[in-house]
Amino acid sequence: MPEDKIVTTGNILIEQDTIASQYLERDVLIDVYIPANAIWPERTALLLINDGQDLHKMPFEEILDELTSNGEIEPLICVGIHCGPERKREYGTAYSADFKGRGDKAGMYTKFVFDELLPFIRKKYNIPSFKEKSFAGFSLGALSALDIVWNHASEFSRVGVFSGSLWWRRKGYDDGYDDENDRLMHLQVRMGTFYPWLKFFLQCGLMDEKEDRNKNGVIDSIDDALDLVVELKAKGYTDEHIHYTELENGKHDVSTWAKALPEFLRWGWGVK
Repeated sequence: MPEDKIVTTGNILIEQDTIASQYLERDVLIDVYIPANAIWPERTALLLINDGQDLHKMPFEEILDELTSNGEIEPLICVGIHCGPERKREYGTAYSADFKGRGDKAGMYTKFVFDELLPFIRKKYNIPSFKEKSFAGFSLGALSALDIVWNHASEFSRVGVFSGSLWWRRKGYDDGYDDENDRLMHLQVRMGTFYPWLKFFLQCGLMDEKEDRNKNGVIDSIDDALDLVVELKAKGYTDEHIHYTELENGKHDVSTWAKALPEFLRWGWGVK
């Protein structure tokens, strides 16, 4: 895509930019989706999305345009952040790398978001502050989004977790792994604080994977998501804060996430 603003289907403009990140020591490509009819951009919500390179495959711009043009959702600026060659090091949990050392750059990725990405967006589009900020992602990118939101709750209002890699663990199965103590995101929630303004959208597909480590007849991705819901509710969150959805034929792929995105966007920014 050329690095200019272009009109897609109807009311969405897309602008592609490159940010030279000192923290990640690479150029980060971003796609900014802007509602063409946003009159007061400073009162517009911002949604950051990991694995932004996958949005064109959905295609996200058509999904966003249809919902915006039909008046189903409020104006929303979305930023798709393309991953880099070290995706498995930059995504993950800043709290700790996993048992294979993956996610060791998650802290640097968090710094990139706050110290480089957000200032760039504010300056480029002359928006000192947004109505609210949210973060979403797919698979490992979903874990990254959840980790960043949970650990910087004062900055965000919502998080979208699509087929999240919630199995991310600090011990291997052959090294004494235990569900209760070794899943890194569940552990952080258990040790964390109740933030009453935070809301969580969790999506899983019944065909997301085939693994069933505890042999209970439920695939691990669903077990991990439901266990996270349990941890959140133990912390004080209710069904008013948590939206969990399963897609019967849902797989761990872009087409499944594309089917779930309209529900997520209506849930978060639907016009009442």
